[in-house]
Amino acid sequence: MTNFDAFSQADIARLRESLLAADYEIDAVMEAVGPSGQAGLARNHTIAASHVLGDRSDPLARLIRLFVLQQPQPRARIAEIVDLPALLEAGLLEEARAEDPSQSHRGAGSLALSTDPTDDLVRATIDIRPYSDDGEGVSGWAVSDHVAALDTAAIQFDPNHVLGISAASISLAHLTSRRPVVRALDLGTGCGIQCLHLAGHSEKIVATDLNPRALAMARLTCGLNGIDVERRLGSLFDPVEGESFDLIVTNPPFVISPPRADRLIYRESSQQGDDLMRQVVNQGSERLSPGGTLVVVGNWAHTAGQTWQERVDGWVPAGYDVIAIERELLDVYEYAEVWLADAGWSGTPHYRRRYEEWLRYFDQLGIESVGLGWILVQRNERREPGRRHLPWAHPVDRPADELMACFDAIGPSRWSDEELLARHWILAADTVQETLGPPGGADPAHVVLRRQHGLKRAIEVGTALGGVLGACDGELALRQIIDAVASLTDVDAHALRGEILLDVRSLIADTWLSEAR
Repeated sequence: MTNFDAFSQADIARLRESLLAADYEIDAVMEAVGPSGQAGLARNHTIAASHVLGDRSDPLARLIRLFVLQQPQPRARIAEIVDLPALLEAGLLEEARAEDPSQSHRGAGSLALSTDPTDDLVRATIDIRPYSDDGEGVSGWAVSDHVAALDTAAIQFDPNHVLGISAASISLAHLTSRRPVVRALDLGTGCGIQCLHLAGHSEKIVATDLNPRALAMARLTCGLNGIDVERRLGSLFDPVEGESFDLIVTNPPFVISPPRADRLIYRESSQQGDDLMRQVVNQGSERLSPGGTLVVVGNWAHTAGQTWQERVDGWVPAGYDVIAIERELLDVYEYAEVWLADAGWSGTPHYRRRYEEWLRYFDQLGIESVGLGWILVQRNERREPGRRHLPWAHPVDRPADELMACFDAIGPSRWSDEELLARHWILAADTVQETLGPPGGADPAHVVLRRQHGLKRAIEVGTALGGVLGACDGELALRQIIDAVASLTDVDAHALRGEILLDVRSLIADTWLSEAR
């Protein structure tokens, strides 16, 4: 039984020093388990990593086996690395025996735990895992519950399970702009991984969660990483009633599932359908400071008679800018299969019954499919707010800066023709040109401009538009560029200006063009 309160700030500081002394950091761990071990762990399999470690018994190898591979380790060897009494008292480690049948599925690595089968063993009750995001210069450790279905074990999650680093949490981090803010809210903090990213650009961080165990894990994560975070217990925005924030980030329990008492708190709510998402977007928007941004990763229902764009727009208060991007669309069957497998129900006697329960629930609510994606809301108090909706299943590369630039571009994209023509514009620096056509052809059949980062947009351009964009380097006004291209191509300058301006407005809105400063 864990007793997180028994693990003091001094204990956390000592554990941090122990991890550093053992070189228990991302680069060293990745090197120790090798590419095969890394790939296996990404699939929730430990055997490859265990084989690569071989008979290594240094502190780093012991910590990898203890916290990542979930293998019991000799008590005396772990006591050489960490403050064992403190970890045992808090229940972060517990006594174990080599013959413990609960460890029988752990794979080949568990066969060589100790040279002496009578040695006392300890095992970790939590996962302490090195984390790094080189793109943002963030590194440290994340504390969570262990992966439950490790090495294909059919283990059911505890309803209070605290998820570790996931694809959704990484997406949220990469969606969040790192522009400096005063007050940031991590709504539904979970293991606290967003706080590592927020710490670099936020003066104050408030982290909330409905699950006390999650707040306890977040305390360990933030403590190990030396981050000062105010943690508050409660549902949705109750813990921050009456407060406003410059930035709110959240990956809420967005899974649309039948209501059950044994729901997994980290992914499912007690709300009907996608009502929780509606509340998060609606109430979160209202708690933004002027210019503040809400960033949400989640799901929404597709129902007959309403587009997903209309549904999402209906969640946002009047007067707020919105960018909604649907990354994936699943029919109800695939959706149920994905999340039943995620909860460990695949291959169990209850699988079909659970599956049919989900389908009845979707029929009851009229849900035909489910969208997965991102919603960003910004409080700019425009008379006519910007609303952008985009189905986008293509690969992306850290889209946060581009999406924030989309908000910035709402105003310029609405300028008059004369204002656009008088300004100096710069084509996005990550733009490259691709030409397509038959081999040996004198001229390409198609010219495509492609962005290398963000949403990685691509557009096909004709001779005139390509010439104009190629000259947008900030030196000349747009009118001068268009008139020069008109002269070179022997077309009417007035007519070409009207044609190009239609494209320019769209290109500004999509951040291909920004005003030269």
